[in-house]
Amino acid sequence: MKSVEKVMDVYLDNLISSSLVIPFNEIGDDPTLQLHDLVHDFCLIKATKEKFFEQLSSSAPSSSSDLMPRIVTIDYNIELLEFNDFFLFGSNKKRHSCKHLYSLYITGDELDDRLSDICHLRHLRLLRVLNLDPSIIGNNFLLNEICMLNHLRCLCIGTEVKSLPLSFSNLWNLEILGVSNEGSTLVLLPRIWDLIKLRVLAMSPCSFFDLDADEPILIAEDTKLESLRKLGNCKLSYSKDREDIFERFPNLQDLRFDLKESWDYSTEQYWLPKLDFLTELESLNVVFESSNTNDRSPSVGTNQPWDFHFPSSLKQLRLFDFPLTSDALSTIVRLPNLEELSLYDTIIQGVEWNMGEEDTFENLKFLKLFGVTLAKGEVGEESFPVLEKLVLWGCSELEEIPPCFGDIYSLKIIKVVNNHQLKDSAMMIKQYVEDTRGEDKLQVL
Repeated sequence: MKSVEKVMDVYLDNLISSSLVIPFNEIGDDPTLQLHDLVHDFCLIKATKEKFFEQLSSSAPSSSSDLMPRIVTIDYNIELLEFNDFFLFGSNKKRHSCKHLYSLYITGDELDDRLSDICHLRHLRLLRVLNLDPSIIGNNFLLNEICMLNHLRCLCIGTEVKSLPLSFSNLWNLEILGVSNEGSTLVLLPRIWDLIKLRVLAMSPCSFFDLDADEPILIAEDTKLESLRKLGNCKLSYSKDREDIFERFPNLQDLRFDLKESWDYSTEQYWLPKLDFLTELESLNVVFESSNTNDRSPSVGTNQPWDFHFPSSLKQLRLFDFPLTSDALSTIVRLPNLEELSLYDTIIQGVEWNMGEEDTFENLKFLKLFGVTLAKGEVGEESFPVLEKLVLWGCSELEEIPPCFGDIYSLKIIKVVNNHQLKDSAMMIKQYVEDTRGEDKLQVL
């Protein structure tokens, strides 16, 4: 009865505890995992012997026997890889073993339309994973056959089309859908409601509603995707989007969206959808896109430009280009489970971050300030009781790192980029730690 993510974590923990997999999970960075060298060699020999996977490329054409591998990667070069090398898909030359192919990844040049007679996906009926690079798809014929692969669990495609010519009605087993689009913004509703098993949905760019249409899309009240855990990268607009749209995804754990046309004249505040009902949400990334016609600087009007409603379950928060005040920052401070906070190119009204005695990041382990307009910070060691890593990137207006950071016993790393003055300040804190505690555990990078 556990989720796929929970089961994956259990298996991964077992591999790590057995020293078969080595983790490099530095706080604040995406986790990196590496197979032990001996384990990697063993897996490679075993997988090659049993033809578990195979790679076809222009320099090394296929040499497989009639026993087809389960996983195939094709690096297609229109000049070097002959049409006949695509017998894997051909209706006339297909082999019985093609039916057992589970995973297919095609990268390289765009497939020529002349291949349409011999290159087909519809014969790969048991295919579970399909990954097609943007350069491969273009406007070609393969898109029309994807909807026939009703055993697909994972579909990742890149395209330059203005609208996605896919019907999801037959892809009822799909759990992961990723679309990278170079054309116009893709509209999610109502096409995604057929994907009832969907766990990950990543389309860029995408929106829930057609931002250019005058008529709203009607949604049945009981329509929900309860299996969806990760959603991004959506574009939200105050003038178009419904306030309760995220209620249709009640079990979200990871949410990423861009916010545009956000100023609400009725409340004299920026609009941000209320998210506190998403009790499973752990990671939130929001990019603020300022509009000269609808948005104002936080220095004009209200002292609190945002009415934040974040769930208490939030562990990771990343805000990009947000205009903030100290009051807005205090709202973030009160998130009880927040472990990572990253502010990118943030404009802070008054250029000071004054944290009072009641403002304490109880569980914050990672703090990153990238290009933040901050000159001074009034904080105490009690403000960050468990902080492990501080990253300051740019922040040219910041005069110094508050000396009280030297009294944070949990602090392990101070990383400073593109600011020599702050680097000197960090070195002074490191020297203070060595002199007062006789420890050399604080790293300055």
